[in-house]
Amino acid sequence: MSNRQESRRPEVTDIEIIGGAETLSMSLHSYDPRWAEDYLRHRQRILKALAAVEVDVEHIGSTSVPGLAAKPIVDIVVAVADITAEEDYLDGLLAAGYELRVREPGHRLVRTPTRDVHVHVYERGNPAVQEYLLLRDHLRADEDDRDLYESVKRDLLGRQWDDMNDYADAKSDVILAIKSRARAARPSVQ
Repeated sequence: MSNRQESRRPEVTDIEIIGGAETLSMSLHSYDPRWAEDYLRHRQRILKALAAVEVDVEHIGSTSVPGLAAKPIVDIVVAVADITAEEDYLDGLLAAGYELRVREPGHRLVRTPTRDVHVHVYERGNPAVQEYLLLRDHLRADEDDRDLYESVKRDLLGRQWDDMNDYADAKSDVILAIKSRARAARPSVQ
C-alpha cells in the first residue's frame, strides 16, 4: 500500500480516451439476475488484483437495481486512497485483464475487452461515489422512480445517438430529479 499522502502528485488535467471514438450501439434488456452474479465475480477479481491496497467496491448503475431494464453493462465503482497513485491500482487491474479506457481528473475507467463490465475508479471521498450509491439505493427502494427512469431510458434509446456521452447527458434532468427526491426521502441526521 502506498503511503504518499504527504507527497501527492498532481492529477491529470485533460481527458484521455484510449482507443478514440467507438461505434455506438445500445439496447435495453430486461433485468437479468446474472448481472448481480457477474458483479460478484468481478468484485472478487478486483479484490484479488488489488489485495495489497485498501479499496471499496460497489455495484452501481442500472444493472445493480433489481427489476430495472438496463444496457447489459455491469458498472462497478472502486474507491482508492489516492487516484494519482496509479501504480497502486491501475497496474493490478490491467494485469487482471481489464483495459484502460478513460483517464480524466478524479476518475479512471477500465473495462473488460468485451466491454460488458466497466470499472470506475475514484478517490475515496469523491462525491461522485456517494451520488452513484444514492441513485442506486433509491431506485432499489422506489418503484415509481424506477419505472420513470426506465421509461426515460427507453424513450432516449429510441433516438439516434452518435456518442454515449450525449445519451448520458440527456438523462441528466431525470437523474437530478430522482436524486433530489432520494435526498428528501432520507431520514434526517440529528
